Amino acid sequence: MIIPIVLQLLIILGNGMAMVAAQPWHTCGASNYTADSMYRLNLDGMSASLFPEGAGGSGGGIFVRGSSGADPDKVYAVALCRGDVDDAPACSSCFNAAFRRAMQLCPRSKDAAIYYDECLLRFSDTDILNMDSVRRLNTSEIVDGALVLMNLTSEPMLPGWDDDSRSTATTNFTGFLKTMLTDVVGQVLSTRRHYAAIRMEMDDGSSSSTTAVPREFYCLAQCAPDLIEDICYSCLTNFSDRPVASFPGRQGWRVLGLWCNLRLKRLEPLPRYDTKKFYTGAPTWSSGSSASNAIVPSPAPQPASLPPPTRKHKSKMNTHEDEALIWGLEGRSSEFTVYDFSHVLEATGNFSEENKLGQGGFGPVYKGRFPDGVEIAVKRLASHSGQGLTEFKNEIQLIAKLQHTNLVRLLGCCYQRQEKILVYEYLPNKSLDFFIFDETRRALVDWNKRLAIINGIAQGLLYLHKHSRLRIIHRDLKAGNILLDHEMNPKISDFGLAKIFSTNDTEGNTKRIVGTYGYMAPEYASEGLFSIKSDVFSFGVLILETVSGKRTSSFHRHGDFINLLGHAWQMWKDETWLQLVDTSLVIESHTPEMARCINIALLCVQENAADRPTMSEVVAMLTSESLTLPEPKYPAFYHMRVTKEEPSTVIMASSANGITLSVVDGR
Repeated sequence: MIIPIVLQLLIILGNGMAMVAAQPWHTCGASNYTADSMYRLNLDGMSASLFPEGAGGSGGGIFVRGSSGADPDKVYAVALCRGDVDDAPACSSCFNAAFRRAMQLCPRSKDAAIYYDECLLRFSDTDILNMDSVRRLNTSEIVDGALVLMNLTSEPMLPGWDDDSRSTATTNFTGFLKTMLTDVVGQVLSTRRHYAAIRMEMDDGSSSSTTAVPREFYCLAQCAPDLIEDICYSCLTNFSDRPVASFPGRQGWRVLGLWCNLRLKRLEPLPRYDTKKFYTGAPTWSSGSSASNAIVPSPAPQPASLPPPTRKHKSKMNTHEDEALIWGLEGRSSEFTVYDFSHVLEATGNFSEENKLGQGGFGPVYKGRFPDGVEIAVKRLASHSGQGLTEFKNEIQLIAKLQHTNLVRLLGCCYQRQEKILVYEYLPNKSLDFFIFDETRRALVDWNKRLAIINGIAQGLLYLHKHSRLRIIHRDLKAGNILLDHEMNPKISDFGLAKIFSTNDTEGNTKRIVGTYGYMAPEYASEGLFSIKSDVFSFGVLILETVSGKRTSSFHRHGDFINLLGHAWQMWKDETWLQLVDTSLVIESHTPEMARCINIALLCVQENAADRPTMSEVVAMLTSESLTLPEPKYPAFYHMRVTKEEPSTVIMASSANGITLSVVDGR
């Protein structure tokens, strides 16, 4: 039986564009321009700006959009790289190749679209960038702009077909596929790039066989980053309905559209305990067509690593909802891994004492090394620690989504029975307190290094307070939670006590006060009120400690017994602040910078939270010498005695009223 071409490749066309079944797949509009027209000049200008020759052009990026010229000859263009190809130069090369191919396949067409596996591109004389027009589109119009490539036979070499896309029993697989698609679509909206990828296992259905190898699938979903959420959701959910309904049992397909796309691929099974499972690269969405290899330049990208498989099929669903939450997180970050406990155990030498880096408030931290040579820091949460499953989830949900050079990078986690383990990048120089409070090692951190550390911490806090998707209050900022890499760059760590807010919320109230004495803002320590100004207070304490080399809560003075804050403020008022500076530092050539840092620190630790600057203002004061700094008012706890710093996190009842603020969990 000969299968009609309309069934071999289901092509849903919109806007009067004709489809050509070849790779790269393309559509050409009916309206043309002439070689010497203004439209052609505008098209050339647009391509030079957005799709320059070479990978390093100014148009580089994983998503570009723009226009050139004026009506009626204005050209609009948009290009998007596949979500797991996050190498901007490689995307730029793909965009350039796609544009050149569009000019060949659609000569003199005013409207052309090119679909490569790695990227898609469209230019048009219609305003395809107008988000108001996108909002007015109904579901069918969005879907009608899509190219759907399905696999209906076992022949691998037809354009757009995956060679491993075998048919399977439809009942179990359809249910599995619906679950997988629901998960991946739901996760797309939680990411800034509107992209998610998940990896799942489906058992063969033979419950009596203990040796059955589960089939593994990789599903990728993506919207244009600037597409509004409701339209993105509608686009993806309607895309996901089509392969389930029209092509039951197919194990590999693509649904490609200008605004969203979906892909499914079956993966070859790996040995159950092969450590390569945790470092597998993303699958190649190869069509089997030699044309694509000849046209798209060999990319330099190293696509983000696949997450390990999740078990969501009902026959194997884990009964612990807590584990399901952690496993489900993998799809939200392709760089996040859920590790097998045996691998962590091997990497740390069975948590040997010689690999122990230190003891935190919630448990010990160990150094480890995976078989591929990657060094890690393993935080093993003690079963009796104050950090239970809630804090464990909190830290994972927070830091797995954060990406900033001054924040420690969470590689993954392990949750098995009573074991709760966080796996971080390894930073060889331990923490800030290891240096500045040690009589010998403090000499290794000169003023330039200390100033760079102060600036780095400020940038990290600014990201948490303002530039991350949700406003994040750390609540436990201290020298021991500032880790240092091999170049002494600071990285804020330990997010177990952090709070997440929507960008419109600025403060909260709690009865459960957690943190470290000496770093707590007064309104938080006494009333349970926390805000971004609480972190600003802690940052001010950190500056004073970094400049002086003295701990805030162990500082003593003859006569009146006050803490470091009061002592620093008094010396500032008496103009004897130079006596506060660490004696290991060379003062002469850095006096203005030191004075400015102390001034900023005292502004941060003022008793009234409203008087303290925001981190945006702090960063501006640190980076601009032309800004005139105000005189600080007296600091918090000026008339109070502060005891020796507790070695672990303190939890105590608050005297505040019963009002609490519901925080917004990360999606």
